[in-house]
Amino acid sequence: MPNVTGTDIWYYFICKRELWLMIRKIAPDQEDENVDIGRFLHEYYSKRGKKEVDIGSGKIDRIKKVGNQLVVQEIKKTSRYRESSYFQLLFYLYELKKMGIEAKGELLFAEEKKKEVVELTEKNEEQLEKVIKEIQKYARMPVPPSPKKIKFCPKCAYREYCWAGEE
Repeated sequence: MPNVTGTDIWYYFICKRELWLMIRKIAPDQEDENVDIGRFLHEYYSKRGKKEVDIGSGKIDRIKKVGNQLVVQEIKKTSRYRESSYFQLLFYLYELKKMGIEAKGELLFAEEKKKEVVELTEKNEEQLEKVIKEIQKYARMPVPPSPKKIKFCPKCAYREYCWAGEE
C-alpha cells in the first residue's frame, strides 16, 4: 500500500475518480491551462527564493519561523478549493507532528491576497485519519469510480479522460 501524500489529500476532496487516477500515476493533460497556472505559481515563488520543502509525503510550499513558532505555508491560486487546501495543509502539519515537529499553518490565496490560519487540533486530526483510511480504500480499488459531473469538471485536466465523446 503506497503512502498517502498531500496531493492525495487534495484530490480526495475534489474528485474521487481524479484521486484514483493520480494514485495510479495517470497524468492529467499537461497542456491544460490550470496545470500551466500551477507551474507558473510554483516558478514565481521559487524565483523569489521561496523553495519547497520535501517532507517525504509531500512538498510544503514554504516554511518560516515567527518568534519560536514554525509556520508552514501552502500557496494556492484562489480559495475555490479551500476545503482541499485546508486538509492538505492539515496533513502536512500532521506529518510534521509525527516527526516531533510542532507547527502552525497558513493558507495563502494568491489572487485574493487572503490568508487563513490553520491549526492541527485533536478533532481535525481525527477527521484527517478517517480521510487517510478512505484514500487507502480508493488505492485498493481495481478500477476507478464512475465519473460524476461536479462543479470542478469544466476546469479539470482529466475532463477528456472522463467525458470524451460527450457534447
